[in-house]
Amino acid sequence: MSKAKIPTNVLALGATSAIAEATLRLFAVRGARFFLVARNPDKLNAVAGDLLTRGAAGVATHVMDLDDTSAHPVMLAAAAENLGTIELALLAHGVLGDQQEAEASYPAAEAVLGTNFMAPVSLITWLANYFEASRQGTLAVISSVAGDRGRKSNYVYGASKGALSIFLDGVRNRIDRSGVHVLTIKPGFVATPMTAHLPQNALFATPSNVADGILKAVEKRKDVVYVPAFWAIIMLILRTIPRSIFKKLNV
Repeated sequence: MSKAKIPTNVLALGATSAIAEATLRLFAVRGARFFLVARNPDKLNAVAGDLLTRGAAGVATHVMDLDDTSAHPVMLAAAAENLGTIELALLAHGVLGDQQEAEASYPAAEAVLGTNFMAPVSLITWLANYFEASRQGTLAVISSVAGDRGRKSNYVYGASKGALSIFLDGVRNRIDRSGVHVLTIKPGFVATPMTAHLPQNALFATPSNVADGILKAVEKRKDVVYVPAFWAIIMLILRTIPRSIFKKLNV
């Protein structure tokens, strides 16, 4: 597998997420320049300041709700102009949602699907075309192991991430031949504010653990990375359980 240079012009979408912030720190110490997008200006400014103290060559910020797909083209064009060339786009926009609420209410399910799938589709479509035209770049998108098989405990979230992973498979098949790297990132349980309400156990990784895996996957131009790596084995086992048995499991 070929090894790529670490990108230095980085667009981060959902830049205030714990995983994104930990990942961006690894690029900052290498002198990267950033264009950060998130909806909370205070958190966004805090992330920007932290990256500058760690060695970032420059940081620009853009405040917006990424669920507003109509505003994506203007924001993305501004990012490309600011950075000169987008070398890496890291998409970390998503919500866990409330499974029980989504089971009882279609609008609640629609909101999860919109944030985790439809908004990313809009962003990925623009970025895929941008990278394909420039015949370079890495598009790194955070999906989830939850998308590998539907389970009663989180099938709405899982469906949104499963659809996202399949969409990325198709995009990769289309533009890899143009020299564009499409990376699907599949974390397992991660100790972040999004999962703070869940019981923590030995399967939970830290954002910095996940960030290390993402950086290595970017450098090695991997197509898909499970982080931590043991999740690849766990999900392989879950996928191979016969449906007649799986439907009776309490998972």
